[in-house]
Amino acid sequence: MPRSALADTVVGRLTATYAPAADPVRAADMRAYMKDIAPFLGLASPVRRDLARAVLAGTPRPDEADCAAIALRCWELPEREYQYFAVDYLRRHVKRCSSAFLPVARHLVTTRSWWDTVDALAAHVVGGLVAADPGLRTAMDEWIEDDDLWVARTALLHQLRFKDATDTGRLFAYCARQARHPDFFVRKAIGWCLREYAKTDPDAVRDFVGRHRDVLAPLSVREALKNCGG
Repeated sequence: MPRSALADTVVGRLTATYAPAADPVRAADMRAYMKDIAPFLGLASPVRRDLARAVLAGTPRPDEADCAAIALRCWELPEREYQYFAVDYLRRHVKRCSSAFLPVARHLVTTRSWWDTVDALAAHVVGGLVAADPGLRTAMDEWIEDDDLWVARTALLHQLRFKDATDTGRLFAYCARQARHPDFFVRKAIGWCLREYAKTDPDAVRDFVGRHRDVLAPLSVREALKNCGG
């Protein structure tokens, strides 16, 4: 855990601000909806974001150690809204982080894992790191082979916002590599990343699906072709 005076300030304010606003009835509903992945405070998204702005008011821009400390400390807190705060914070400040931040991102992906945090980390944090340092593509080549489904899902989704900058060789190779994966979340991610790239090049996606339809799950095919006209 990096030392960070900023993390001391931010996390102290955060717990002092979020906890009194808890809504136990809403919290129970949110926990059930998220399949009991974690307890919740019961903060609706608009309320949570308003409170977050108050927490961060007047705080300086972080460096990489601050980002790591804030995220890791939020991940140690029980309620899920603290992890949401950390993800939003990293999304805002990912350009302050170097490629050395990738192990921290992996820890967040593989700890208390569920789609609500993993997907944002994949597209906005891991994706941001890879965009800034294309040398990290080789790490993504390792992640797509990982036995942890959330690591593989992150590799699939990290280019979600790349558009014309997408490394199409890796995109299609990753989808083909995991086409037979038994888990819903990986099959869904294959369809999602193809569907998103189809906004840039629908013909390429249509061609890929046509050549791999025999191994792709029906879910992946349906999702992939939503922006290709069927």
